[in-house]
Amino acid sequence: MNTLLIRLLGLLTAVCALALPLAHARGSTPQDARTIAATPAATPPAPATRQVLVMLHMPSPHFRPDGTYGGGYTDDGTRAARRRVARDLAATYGLRVVDDWPMPAIGIDCFVMEDAKAGSGGPLDRLLAALAHDPRVAWAQPIQEYHGLADADPLLPVQPATRVWQLATLHRASTGRGVTVAVIDSGVDADHPDLAGQVKLRRNFVDTVPDAAEAHGTAVAGIIAARAGNGVGIAGIAPEAQLLALRACWEPAGSTARCNTFTLGKAINFALMNDARIINMSLGGPPDRLLQALLDAALARGVALVGAVDPALPDGGFPASHPGVIAVASDTQRTAPPGSLRAPGTDVPTSLPGARWGMVSGSSYAAAHVAGLAALVLELRPGTAPARLRADLDGGARIVPAALASTSGQAGSIDACAAIARAAGACVCPCPPPTATTASLPSPRPR
Repeated sequence: MNTLLIRLLGLLTAVCALALPLAHARGSTPQDARTIAATPAATPPAPATRQVLVMLHMPSPHFRPDGTYGGGYTDDGTRAARRRVARDLAATYGLRVVDDWPMPAIGIDCFVMEDAKAGSGGPLDRLLAALAHDPRVAWAQPIQEYHGLADADPLLPVQPATRVWQLATLHRASTGRGVTVAVIDSGVDADHPDLAGQVKLRRNFVDTVPDAAEAHGTAVAGIIAARAGNGVGIAGIAPEAQLLALRACWEPAGSTARCNTFTLGKAINFALMNDARIINMSLGGPPDRLLQALLDAALARGVALVGAVDPALPDGGFPASHPGVIAVASDTQRTAPPGSLRAPGTDVPTSLPGARWGMVSGSSYAAAHVAGLAALVLELRPGTAPARLRADLDGGARIVPAALASTSGQAGSIDACAAIARAAGACVCPCPPPTATTASLPSPRPR
């Protein structure tokens, strides 16, 4: 009976939050909120079926982002030469150069090319094979498409993290201070009351659709780093982490967030050139050579990668299936790929554009929980390598000392209390009395 009463109260609270936007948010009314929700970003033009990515090598060492445009062009003295080569290649193969973006993180200049005349040319595979055998080309590939991993019809019960992960208790030990998390997603509403001051910088890498504050990216950002103690909304898992809000996806009318190889590649490269410690990718799609190279470069630099598991694919989809990525499934997902973690991902309240809040569900939001938890660990142990970080977060696949285990702090395979206790070197959540079979706690470390 008590459980039913709690759920009914939670439902009433959620409905009120959805119906009433903040009174001081630019004077918005419930009607304004409905208008915002019903007016998504413009639908982009259909991608050209004959577009390809052509990679040219950049000079090996000495690439440093300048002080004003990290991840963009640097004047290395060969930019003009590479562009000439790209134009020559385009002329040779009946293409034209549409766009380009240097990715010094992997020593590649990436050119988008397409048919000079619509409908001309042979099969795309034949074109790619010809480009790949050209000695001027590092490699060539198609532009893949990706999508956000959110459920279409979220329910409206209660928030999981405060209860299941004992979030308030975790925040006494760590809040993610000093940790930069890159959110590679659709547009984040940096002016949202729960995100004001949380976004270190915001960049748009989608050239074909006007920039906008969008639902998926704003929801993911709120779960990771919404402000705590400000009297409104929710508390993020890592409320003192700083966000790089990198818009690589857009939200067509009536559809989930969409991204592609080129937009994601630009955003990942930017994150690497701007000192992100964690990159959250709440999206999925096919394996891709360019993105794989960028993810490998991130892991080599000690950057933690978090990816959402696609429940429709046995291996969880890409990038979650890429070696070294922390793959995260929702705690209510029936099956999850071997080695993936589970975290709260059902009926999660979070920020939405236009000073609103709402309930969301999906592995996108489970991944955001783990990105936030990783930030808590990295505040306590800044030098933790990605593989060790993943092991610390995995409370299900490892044997956890009894004195660090907390049944109330487990969600799926993650015991958040145990993960933070390992990082802090001491109990964080209430510990059971030691017994003859209980492992002794490590000595607390100075912070």
